[in-house]
Amino acid sequence: MVNNSQRNLFYINKMMLKKVILLCCILLLQTISFAQSNILKVEGKIVDKDNNPIPYAAVSILSKSIGTASNDDGGFALKLTKDNLLDTISISTLGFETFTIKVGDFLKLESKTISLIEDVVSLDEITLIDYTSFVRAALKNLKETTQRKGHQLNILYRRFSNENSVSRFLVEHYIKVYDRGPTSREFDQVEIAEGRKSNDYRFAKKKQKFHAVKMIAKQNPLRNGINTRDYKWKTIDDTSYDGEDVVVIEGKLKQNQKKWIKLYIGTETKAIYKLEKSDLNAVYIYKKNNNGKLVLSYHNREYVFWEKARPYMKRLLKIKGDKIKLSYRHEAIVLGIITDKKHIKVRDNTINGKDLGDYQIKYNPEFWKSINLPPDSKFYKTSAKQLESLFGIPLQKQFEVDF
Repeated sequence: MVNNSQRNLFYINKMMLKKVILLCCILLLQTISFAQSNILKVEGKIVDKDNNPIPYAAVSILSKSIGTASNDDGGFALKLTKDNLLDTISISTLGFETFTIKVGDFLKLESKTISLIEDVVSLDEITLIDYTSFVRAALKNLKETTQRKGHQLNILYRRFSNENSVSRFLVEHYIKVYDRGPTSREFDQVEIAEGRKSNDYRFAKKKQKFHAVKMIAKQNPLRNGINTRDYKWKTIDDTSYDGEDVVVIEGKLKQNQKKWIKLYIGTETKAIYKLEKSDLNAVYIYKKNNNGKLVLSYHNREYVFWEKARPYMKRLLKIKGDKIKLSYRHEAIVLGIITDKKHIKVRDNTINGKDLGDYQIKYNPEFWKSINLPPDSKFYKTSAKQLESLFGIPLQKQFEVDF
């Protein structure tokens, strides 16, 4: 039987518990409020002297391994904190002088449009290059110019699946990759950390039997090896990167002139800053990290193929011919690089034989608000509108529903 003193003690403890819970709630709200007020949204646009947008420029805070790439329209966005006010933003891309500015100074700018200064070089100075030997030296020098020591790449990976030139499925994954750079043939480990996707409106649901991010490494000629003797090399242009003259050398396959590779090679360091190839119209762009070593910054490719159009497809898609044009448009933006072994955490969770659209990952809206997503480009907006118009469902709502 409970006496009065025990009953009073119970009520006192209950009141104290309520006070503790209330205090915790107040502290939590203050913490959230402080965290929100501490966030700095740094947005801008990168253009040339004629106000033309500069796409795929590397936008980084090298000291903190934070970064992104400008989108198709030259726009970029970084989500930072007030602790970054004294840090320096570095903007680098081929053909222009590297631009640097402190975060605090950038925020004070009336116009957030950055006009890069063109870095002009003369092709006449490098016309006597032995092209084959020069390319061979650059490939051999990858061990010195690239980040070979194991590191983690945090990648925003997206794939638009198109039918008859209309986007009908979008998948976006935030991926952690353990990599040893272009001197290794494949990524060591791949972890899908977060994901979101639209409804799958495709009629021809062709599956890829692997996670497509792995093809960044597998299809990279720098990793697979280039037999320089199989190509006929010549200089087709010149440019610059971060104060170094860069020569653009094109190699056409001797057995098939439609197959080509373009390498953007520094004349002093023999560093390869960019690679383009005819297969899938693929582009690989590299940037310097805080140690001056090159790491992947941006990649895109497009796989175009045709399949037989069934009668109902022809009717619904308004196709006159017997085939339907399909394509996968891939894009990878490196948002962060971790080189300290203590902080590298990659747990491989990809499944062989599984298309990236088949992974069921719970949509986490707070995460997608927190990362350095590039502003929506015209292409992204157009594709999003196409996905929304199919059944009148906003893309955000499609992300929220598990299809």
